[in-house]
Amino acid sequence: MYASCLMNRTALAACIVALTCTAQAATKMHADKKAPSDADMIASAMKAAPANVAKGATIVTMDEHSNMHTLRKGTNGFTCMPDNPATPGPDPMCMDASAMEWVNAWVGHKAPAPGKVGFMYMLEGGTDASNTDPYATKPDVSNHWIKTGPHIMIVGADPAFYDVYPKSADPDTSQPYVMWAGTAYQHLMAPIR
Repeated sequence: MYASCLMNRTALAACIVALTCTAQAATKMHADKKAPSDADMIASAMKAAPANVAKGATIVTMDEHSNMHTLRKGTNGFTCMPDNPATPGPDPMCMDASAMEWVNAWVGHKAPAPGKVGFMYMLEGGTDASNTDPYATKPDVSNHWIKTGPHIMIVGADPAFYDVYPKSADPDTSQPYVMWAGTAYQHLMAPIR
């Protein structure tokens, strides 16, 4: 099970950010806008990771019923998802198998498997997401909404790993920091540009 729905994935940014399904979001767009084609979604998803990773990755999306669909089968163990058209900016992501399991746990409100470290790319950056609430869907005065540029993420590491990085609710996103600190879903956000 991938995820019943990727709520608003920006900084996973927040998949990460709070991950909202691409196809679901497309169906909610104004009637005058058409949903992206499979070719458009594949091209978008491939922007999430370096070309050599993206070309061998499986490309997936979700339909309006939260069912995952494979647009292209891959060979390298990475899975990429296209930009969510409902968010303000580009936010495609690409993750290894361990990170995919971590995302499934997060979306399913379950504890991630301990010590199963995963790696994610978001080379297009991420749009707004809460830095403190893994399930926030919109900004409010208490959830520290942030925007991130191109970055990678390390998820599922032991808590001690994250203790050497800043855990501020309002981080300097130009430096590595921990998102969702103190939760089961804390992860390292590391800018790359």
